[in-house]
Amino acid sequence: MTINVCLAGATGWAGSELARAIANVPDVVLVSAVSRTKAGRALGDVVGEPRLSCPVYATAAEALANRDAARRCDVFVEYTKPDVAKRNVLTALEHGAHVVVGTSGLGERDYEEIDIVARERGRGVLAVGNFALTVVLLQKFAEMAAKLIPQWEIIDYANDGKVDAPSGTARELAARLAGVRPPVTTVPLKQTMGHPEARGATISGSQTHAVRLPSFVISAEIIFGMPDQRLSMRHDSGNSARPYVDGALLAIRGVSALVGVHRGLDAVLDL
Repeated sequence: MTINVCLAGATGWAGSELARAIANVPDVVLVSAVSRTKAGRALGDVVGEPRLSCPVYATAAEALANRDAARRCDVFVEYTKPDVAKRNVLTALEHGAHVVVGTSGLGERDYEEIDIVARERGRGVLAVGNFALTVVLLQKFAEMAAKLIPQWEIIDYANDGKVDAPSGTARELAARLAGVRPPVTTVPLKQTMGHPEARGATISGSQTHAVRLPSFVISAEIIFGMPDQRLSMRHDSGNSARPYVDGALLAIRGVSALVGVHRGLDAVLDL
């Protein structure tokens, strides 16, 4: 049985790489795509893969309005921008699709609202800050360390053109650590002298610092500290979107087994 997918952001950096990968797997089929700037064209003509014949629509609502049973969307993949991501996800749920979210920038309140709608519809939403398998391992190792080490801070690195901060990778890491324990802060933030904002933003309880400079793609670092010892864990992405493809395919194949919002790729992995 094949999984019919609508891919929003299909002509972007990560979306186009995923689209070309889908053309090479037998169990996933792209039935529609979303790209505001490439609407009206066949996706294959845009991304250079002739096997992708699905149409490109300007909006998710238009792509999901296709009622042809043979082209019904089973899984909607959200890979666009933070300003439209929430609306796209809710629209997909209203059309009966499961959802995989790769777009960063959605906050806890957004996911709380999405979770309510997903559970009402009996659909799964898998929100993954970073599909790279090395990030999944970073998250797991960080959760293990947080059980033993009470103090940590997160550093989020990305290119200078990334408009949202922190990244989805850092947000997801902070959310997962919050499920372990709140970090200890020796000096309360309110007692910081000088510029308290220099201590970073408090994201799900963790102090998080966002660096935006040329040469970075996406990197996430977490530093644990104890008296006279320190543990650093870091993930670095290269220039290609290829590391995210395998994880995204795993998410597409596994999201239908979920109901409600789940955070992190390991929700569909045996770790």
